[in-house]
Amino acid sequence: MTAKRGITRLPGAVARRALHPSVLRTGAGARAWRLVVAAPGLPDSLRFRIAQRVRDGLDKANRPEGAVLTLSSAARRTTSARHRADLLGDAARLELARGKAPRALTDAVSAELAYADDRLAEGDATAAAASAVRALQLAFHRVLHFDRTTSPLSQDPAGYLAQVHASTAVRALTEGAGRIAEPAAPPAGRPLRLLFVTRGNANFLRQIRDHYTAHADVEVRSLDLKDEPELDKLAGSLTALAAHRLGEDEEFGRQAEKLLRPHLDWADTVFVDWCVGPAALLTSVDPGDTRIVVRLHSAETFSPWPFLVDFSRVDDLVFVGAHLRDLTVAVTPRLVAGPGRRTPRLHVIANAMDLAAQVRPKPDDARFTLGLTGISSVAKDPRWAIEVLRILRAQDSRYRLVLIGDDVDARLSAAARSYARLYRADLAELEPSGAVRRLGQLDDVPAALTDVGVILSSSVRESFHCGFVEGAASGAVPVGRDWPFFAGKANGARTLFPADWVVASPQEAAERILKVTADPDVWRHTGRTASEHALAAWDWPVVREEFDRLLLRWR
Repeated sequence: MTAKRGITRLPGAVARRALHPSVLRTGAGARAWRLVVAAPGLPDSLRFRIAQRVRDGLDKANRPEGAVLTLSSAARRTTSARHRADLLGDAARLELARGKAPRALTDAVSAELAYADDRLAEGDATAAAASAVRALQLAFHRVLHFDRTTSPLSQDPAGYLAQVHASTAVRALTEGAGRIAEPAAPPAGRPLRLLFVTRGNANFLRQIRDHYTAHADVEVRSLDLKDEPELDKLAGSLTALAAHRLGEDEEFGRQAEKLLRPHLDWADTVFVDWCVGPAALLTSVDPGDTRIVVRLHSAETFSPWPFLVDFSRVDDLVFVGAHLRDLTVAVTPRLVAGPGRRTPRLHVIANAMDLAAQVRPKPDDARFTLGLTGISSVAKDPRWAIEVLRILRAQDSRYRLVLIGDDVDARLSAAARSYARLYRADLAELEPSGAVRRLGQLDDVPAALTDVGVILSSSVRESFHCGFVEGAASGAVPVGRDWPFFAGKANGARTLFPADWVVASPQEAAERILKVTADPDVWRHTGRTASEHALAAWDWPVVREEFDRLLLRWR
């Protein structure tokens, strides 16, 4: 009896018993089913259905590794491009759900892109778009780039995304449609009409928007897509956006045009904060002679969104750090100028901050208090700061650490939960003695910083790290980690900040802190020097001039 005939003749009750978790929990049972799904001669549809049932059984039996091996074994024997992509994608997602980097990730992304390219060649742009989006969502899954302290993208963006950039579907997706007209010159005889576009997160816009709202030569409007359900739905529809970019889903285009045209007709300049859904949606229609400015912070570069934004319709792309500009260009080759290619002008402008408000007197005993602000994500890596504290307290128990902001969010993924467990264990060890204090989210951070003598940046990646710079402006001695995602590259923490602010390891951080805080006069002088530098380089009156050049005097 062939494997195919034997399987198809199994009575339902027998098959159910053979797939019961109690059977699959044994090594012999799991191996037997792996042999079945990899048996020659099975039709792809049958192999696929069996593999799915075995996967479900192994998952219930708490044998996720067996489920991954089963799916991968079935995929190797599958000739159907769609079934192969589904099997490998399921295998990758099983591991991602458990907080692991999938062994089958490269194969899964390649299989999905191969299907997307095939569908596009056959003229099925809708299926190609759906498949390309699935591939991008796998390649940019948060477990790989956000919820661990490493990222394959930061290590080797060209190598990691080689298969993505080679895909004909992705190349078609990122090919710019261009615009009918170039942006009009700044208006004469009336105020500039400036439209700010966000989608819920306007945290970094307050000072910029307030400045132009009060400006006599500017008329300001704001569009938050979270307040516009129809626009919000379009901005979150990745597959529909992609299908529209590939020439299908005309209804999406009609809706976007209808809803956005009144805003585009009113505005002279549109400033889109965050290079995510609103930027992708806005560039899905021709802006006419309205100027489009998009600001990219950090997280966007580690997401599919730059592949869904039509940069040929963006006139100016603003980064808050040169290191993010470099990485984003490596991730998104469409930003590289070429013959016949319309690309945005690239700018680096720091975040808007009122640093002068941070300058307040500090008590003498503040020099033994380390501060860390903003700790809710794994990327902030507060455990690095805790390791610095341990080294310091081994020599002097007066050192303590205050944590400002919401705790590490363990709800985001299994990888985030794993990090949070270790973080909570650190706290359980150090909080009872008062060595660590959590202040939570505060309304008045400048007041809390008066008691901080050393401000830390422990992150693995940052676009700029406002909290660190605000701490430096307050007169706390800055001790920042050489952010590992960018360490050793042309730009990073060491090129953004003064050399003596940045350290390579917790040990080096502790050595700098011990040296600077040993003498109160040295500590105060070092903090004062740091504050003067921060205000001269990044206080709002300085940065405001750069925004005025960008938004008011671009010609």
